[in-house]
Amino acid sequence: MPDPSTSIRTRTTLALLTVAALLGVPGPEVRAADDWSTAPGPLEGPPRIIGKHGAACLIGAEQLPLEGIGYQTADLARRRHFGHPVLIDYIEDLGRRVANAEFGPMLVGDMAQPRGGPMSYGHVSHQSGLDVDIWFRLDLPPLDRSEREGLEQPILVDPMTGQLDRARWTEDHAKLIQLAADDPRVARIFVDAAVKEDLCSREWEDRSWLRHIRPWPAHDEHLHVRLRCPENSPECVDQPEPPPGEGCQGLVPTPRTERESLPIRTLPQACRAVLSR
Repeated sequence: MPDPSTSIRTRTTLALLTVAALLGVPGPEVRAADDWSTAPGPLEGPPRIIGKHGAACLIGAEQLPLEGIGYQTADLARRRHFGHPVLIDYIEDLGRRVANAEFGPMLVGDMAQPRGGPMSYGHVSHQSGLDVDIWFRLDLPPLDRSEREGLEQPILVDPMTGQLDRARWTEDHAKLIQLAADDPRVARIFVDAAVKEDLCSREWEDRSWLRHIRPWPAHDEHLHVRLRCPENSPECVDQPEPPPGEGCQGLVPTPRTERESLPIRTLPQACRAVLSR
């Protein structure tokens, strides 16, 4: 039988979210990103995404098991392995496909914080619980949790020429991206333009998934998967669909730029109660 106190807390939380949105009280539009990173844990309640990928919060997040079939998590101390249940299912499904392909285990990097929201460093997105970074590093055996802190991420694209480093890029990297993209839950996967160019040059039996591979700077040591909004999250805002076609024309090298500071965008008013509870 469900705990009555949990049900009461859930109803109270949802009521507060509604009141905050209706009143339009200027809240912690941002409330410093540090406030979101120190949230004590997920907010209980039915899974609910409020906002868009770069300005959102999350109720009912789940933590990805820190290791599983075909994957292990990296940088556990960052507390960024939370997500909407659909993201947890996606990663575990992908891990099984990677294991069946007999390479890996794959390293799972940043997902979202316990309640979503802006991060104090590293990302503008990853706020809705639908984003995950999968490292290109596939050469490691299963490691203890302490050994997965601060691992090196080799860059697979020459920063001077913008071309793939063929000494590091392998068939397994291309296959990993294909496995990650060939899933109806996927909206986009961000990689460096040189990576996309290589994928386009290959003879795939089915090329429809290439449309969802989008070139983006500073994605030369990982792929960034973004899922579509789940059907049961009406307040979740999807991006427009990528343009028709494979997106293989006009690819140009993208410079690797480091952001010294990240803008914190205005969050939906309803996120005020998500952080304060």
